[in-house]
Amino acid sequence: MAQLNINSMRSYLSSSISSINLNKINGMLAEIDLRNTLTDLGYGARISQGGWIVRNVGAGVFGHHTAVIFPETIQPRTNYAVGRVLGQPALALHTICATMHQIGVNSFYCVPSIATNNDPSSITWQTKQLGIPVVPPYTPLLPTIQNFSARGRRYSFLRYHTNADQIPATSLAEEFTKEHLRVSFQTQYMSEMSDIDGILWGQQYTYPIEIKEKTAGNDSRVGDFFGLDLGPFVKLAFYAAKKGNLHSLFFVREINDTVNRQLVNWWFITFDKLAQYASWVPMAGGKNMQGGGSTVVKIPKTEFTPLTAATLAAL
Repeated sequence: MAQLNINSMRSYLSSSISSINLNKINGMLAEIDLRNTLTDLGYGARISQGGWIVRNVGAGVFGHHTAVIFPETIQPRTNYAVGRVLGQPALALHTICATMHQIGVNSFYCVPSIATNNDPSSITWQTKQLGIPVVPPYTPLLPTIQNFSARGRRYSFLRYHTNADQIPATSLAEEFTKEHLRVSFQTQYMSEMSDIDGILWGQQYTYPIEIKEKTAGNDSRVGDFFGLDLGPFVKLAFYAAKKGNLHSLFFVREINDTVNRQLVNWWFITFDKLAQYASWVPMAGGKNMQGGGSTVVKIPKTEFTPLTAATLAAL
């Protein structure tokens, strides 16, 4: 047996994450609640696990190559011994990645192996490309994902002393897995990375999704609105620029207030509508997930669609 316990996961996250504020915790809980809601509505098998979208950096080549990577979630007290039979991705993920491949974004599924119990530094990653006509074997992560510049000098990604006890137990395994994969990749390669909350396989299109928990604001010109940070807005705009059969969705878990955080309703909006109705003048928002200030665009609440089985069936 080669496995990790919860304490080793939390210890790693305390050194890899610079800040764990309330917004980040609430974002994790919103992701869990959305997946549970989709399952209750009969769409649980149509959403992928979280992952990363990564692109190259450098003068003259910035953003010229993009890839998405989805990890197999490392579950605590589970055997991931080197040499075991490696797990396979869900069938829906193949379909999702085929859509990404059609627009020039290579997609990879990554599986871990652990050499030493409770030692995250002993984890290695094997990967295979998805969404292509052939079924390639697993190969080591770093030589397989190409077109990224090697990091010229060492950079310490594990230098923080954050209290990771705040991370909900239900989010811990996925958060640890994503962070370890991110650090493993960026330790070797220069890149810009942004998280993917998930990808929804709809009836007509494939939708990368952004998930946020919000209270509705009010503006005399816009009326009731939800705000979206500029960073996620730009990421959704990237998907729109690629287009093809790829669209994107912004999901909002509306809550009554920031103290009780009781669910009012789940809403969603396509990026086409979001871009059409978002305010042209950004405004200052609250703290972002990294603990800094944010700048948001306002989207009228009236342009959002309630999340139901019927509205999902129309996607």
